[in-house]
Amino acid sequence: MDTLARYVFLKLFKALLFVIVSMTAAIWLTQSLRFFELIVSRGISISAFMYLTMLLVPNFIAVAMPIALTIVTMFVFHRLLMESELTVMSAAGFSNLRIGQPAILLATCGVFLGYALSLWATPLAYGKFKDLQSFIRSDYSGLLLQEGNFTRIGASLTVYIRARGSNGDLTGIIVHDNRDPAQPITLLAEVGTLAQGEDGPRIILVKGNRQEVNRQDGTLSLLYFERYSVDLPIARTRDEYRWREPGERLLPDLLWPNLEDANDRSFARRLIVEGHARLTSPLYGLAMVLLSLAALLGGEFDRKGISKRILLGIGLATTLQAGAIMLPSLAIRTAEATFLMYAFPLLGAVSGVLWLTSRKMLGAFGRKLRFT
Repeated sequence: MDTLARYVFLKLFKALLFVIVSMTAAIWLTQSLRFFELIVSRGISISAFMYLTMLLVPNFIAVAMPIALTIVTMFVFHRLLMESELTVMSAAGFSNLRIGQPAILLATCGVFLGYALSLWATPLAYGKFKDLQSFIRSDYSGLLLQEGNFTRIGASLTVYIRARGSNGDLTGIIVHDNRDPAQPITLLAEVGTLAQGEDGPRIILVKGNRQEVNRQDGTLSLLYFERYSVDLPIARTRDEYRWREPGERLLPDLLWPNLEDANDRSFARRLIVEGHARLTSPLYGLAMVLLSLAALLGGEFDRKGISKRILLGIGLATTLQAGAIMLPSLAIRTAEATFLMYAFPLLGAVSGVLWLTSRKMLGAFGRKLRFT
């Protein structure tokens, strides 16, 4: 890559970093609000919430990459044209393909990054996200941390917490245990904490008393204690079976689902299509960049006709993006449409290369785009 190509490539690269960070941050902000209820209803910490939602970032980057590459290409080359730099390059004898080489190189790097994200980083991160989300939502012990609420656990245990300290300590605890209907007991404690035992969560009470009423004569038995442990009737959920969604699976698990599993059999077509989508989605970025370059560099360099070229580039990129969204849904219903998932981006990329290298086509089409 010569000095001029490096100059354009650095412009594209800096702009891409800005756009991809901005788009990813915007997507993360809007999507993370969907999980804000985990803080309100489950009482997870801010740090846990941030870690949970940051696991979605690889997927956001993979989604934003083709669009960001298109935006950056059109923006940078529009500026180069308006500042007459493209005119100078063309007058120096540079071909359209050579002028667009930095953008094509950056798009190719984007393809490799897209494959690394879609085939490895995204499924692993999303799998951890779903595991953690499932555990948080199924771990009823988190409900005990809600202040000022009587929480019924199972059919025979009720727990009340007056307040929760910043370090997780509980104060003002009442536990009514009716698991033995013949001898219900009530436990009161000044402080306590939640702990995870071998058989599930338990609540540890400190400095309290145990009250039991004799139902035959109505007498009250009172026992003071320094430390008391109550096992909560909640089954542990970490090791329970959970069907892996398509977004959590690596490529071999998608293309060759386990047909012995009932869920895999039911969603086999969806899993296979997701696997093909992983193989084709990174190609859209390269196809969009090539078609955008062809639209911008087509014909003679004339700043007066740039608006129509930009609109053409946007229209072509939008068509490709629409295909990326609709074709997987079509392929789930019709197996023959799987071929189109590969043909559509490849056809776009080949058309962009031919358009860039065919001077006759560019000249005729460029004259139509010029304002008269």
